Amino acid sequence: MTGPGGIPSVDAYSPQRRTALVLTGSGTDGVYHAGVIRALHEAGVKLDVVSGRGVGAVGALLCAVDGGSQLWSDKGFWKSPAIAKLYAWRPTLRMLVGALVLAVAVVAVPLLAIVLGLIVFPIDFFLKMLGLSGGGLTAWYVGVADAAFAPTAFPTWLPRLAILVLGAAALIAAMSAVRRVSRSRHVRGPWWWRVVPSPLTADHAVAHLWGTVWDLVRGAAHVRIPSRVDLARRYAELVAENIGQPGFRELVLVAHDVDARRDLVFALVGEGRRRDLIRRPLTHAAEARRAEVFDVAGVARDHLHDAVAAALTVPLATDLHEVTFTPESYWRGETHRLCDRPGSLERLLQELADLGVEQVVLVSAAPESPGPHTLAAPRLDGRGRLGEYVRSSEAAALRDLLSRRRADDPRIYVIRPTHNPVGPFDFGGGFDDRSDRRQELTELMHRGYDDAHQQFVEPVVGASGEHVGR
Repeated sequence: MTGPGGIPSVDAYSPQRRTALVLTGSGTDGVYHAGVIRALHEAGVKLDVVSGRGVGAVGALLCAVDGGSQLWSDKGFWKSPAIAKLYAWRPTLRMLVGALVLAVAVVAVPLLAIVLGLIVFPIDFFLKMLGLSGGGLTAWYVGVADAAFAPTAFPTWLPRLAILVLGAAALIAAMSAVRRVSRSRHVRGPWWWRVVPSPLTADHAVAHLWGTVWDLVRGAAHVRIPSRVDLARRYAELVAENIGQPGFRELVLVAHDVDARRDLVFALVGEGRRRDLIRRPLTHAAEARRAEVFDVAGVARDHLHDAVAAALTVPLATDLHEVTFTPESYWRGETHRLCDRPGSLERLLQELADLGVEQVVLVSAAPESPGPHTLAAPRLDGRGRLGEYVRSSEAAALRDLLSRRRADDPRIYVIRPTHNPVGPFDFGGGFDDRSDRRQELTELMHRGYDDAHQQFVEPVVGASGEHVGR
């Protein structure tokens, strides 16, 4: 349970109870997670289950194999130069904007010639006032203008060049749309909407995460990285064989199935809990479990990479991740579209309770609303606007979850900042209106580290009187 200011009460915390770490958020929220995980690691906090939604899948995936240090190390996930490409603008969209700018620049060439004349004639007049000969400058400009505006020059080539640029851009966009649709199911709607892609892409985030996992599990061996499906299968087998060993933890991820209109849970748990993971006494409950819960340690091990990709997929901002289920599964070989959903946090907590979790350390980078007289300037850039809505949804989902907790639910200890000026897609840092300065991602990581100590390690773990990590 949480006390005033988001600081949890200490009346029942015990390291002997089954404890889960829940990471929730999007984009740069994972940097805050890294700072919190480092503080918990250094304090020796015992974690039995790591789970996440959204970018929380990054921290959960690495912590499950004792790779939490890969989140904050100098060559780790969040300090790599590759994070600058996370959720970048889609290449096709950048190409279309660039082509449009180039076409406008081509059409504006005659205007530049006129502007040049506005500069040349005053200079010529000033030189004549000084008694210098300026006639050569004027004559040069008149000659250039006559040649440029001749019927065979600008009036002929500029329109052709603009049409050529726009036509090439349209052709590339159409080819990209055909290639994207050919990999998907049958689609509905006017054909021209196929040319309009989602503005951002999550491909770099998924690739960077699996690259970090591969660097962790391969050790010193110089082996070519396998496909994501094969790497995810190896990862699942590694965790399943070592659950219960020091550093290895159970893993639970959640994503939203847009086609089935329900949340899907991907769980990699110990052998003693796998049998009851899907089965339920009631027939209708058992059917629902088969549709929504996947045992990653068993037959669903090939869907771990789908769970990670779906968790990193931001709805509307990026293309939905498509997953094809096996013919033997509940969905009988169908292809569904998956993405993240902030409200799925409540479903994640329900699943953890069913897995016997008694205590939850919930980490979110979305601060609470501080009240009146604290408005910040609205964002005008595209990624900033998306980030404002995503951050607001994160905070609302967390507030709804905490307001609906029951007495028999696991105790929740929340770690979150009181202020966070870095938006979910501000991978170059964010501007803080309150302090009138720019805040880098390293400072957000330090903030997570400090908040973990001030809100959990010192008031909860320290005050419990228990020796954590025995």
